Amino acid sequence: MGDNIKHHILVIDDEKIVAGSIERTLRAHDFNVAVATSGVEGLNAARRHRPDLVVLDVLMPGMDGFEVCRQIRADPLLNEMPILFLTARSKPEDRVLGLRAGADDYLTKPFNVDELVLRIRAILRRVIAKQIPAAMTSNKLNVRSLILDCESFTADNGTGPVPLTPVQFDLLYFLMSRPGEVFSPAKLLHDVWDYPFDAGSPDLVRVHVKNLREKIEPDPANPSYITTVPGHGYTIKS
Repeated sequence: MGDNIKHHILVIDDEKIVAGSIERTLRAHDFNVAVATSGVEGLNAARRHRPDLVVLDVLMPGMDGFEVCRQIRADPLLNEMPILFLTARSKPEDRVLGLRAGADDYLTKPFNVDELVLRIRAILRRVIAKQIPAAMTSNKLNVRSLILDCESFTADNGTGPVPLTPVQFDLLYFLMSRPGEVFSPAKLLHDVWDYPFDAGSPDLVRVHVKNLREKIEPDPANPSYITTVPGHGYTIKS
């Protein structure tokens, strides 16, 4: 990734053969990897080791991946931890469920090894960039009555601050830094998610925009901040 840091990845997957394959792939790309084979074991490992990123299966006995994701997001010590779902559940509604549970990205099995590594590195680059204060031009961004606090990673529309996940913060920061500009899903995937223009799904953007609206809009069904420009994309009204 252009530095000497070996990032720690936690893989949570009850299929030991699959988990072992993911582990070997990531180790070959110079990641440190730990494996857990159940949701409960994975949560405990996340709390003990605080990995840089979690690769999470959905279909597991007992606690499934969606619940693991929700519990990570509800834990104040873990809630900023990036999560990538890697699962055989490939229906659009499954992707929506995963992203609404708080995942940063969603990749389906069978998966392309290069794409898995690309997505992990893209997520980690965003996290690292967010941690560099020099990347921020101000501690707060204001668009009309909406305030984005770049120190607490919260948004406030006048009713009190609400916490944002890392990807929600990145997306809102990007839009609020450029009020009035319209961005296509492909442009947002490239500039916010750091994907090549031929990678990533527009569903990823759509669901994260929906989640953001539920946090910052007085009426999410009739958004006044993040608006859709039909046929073009999304913008923050200035």
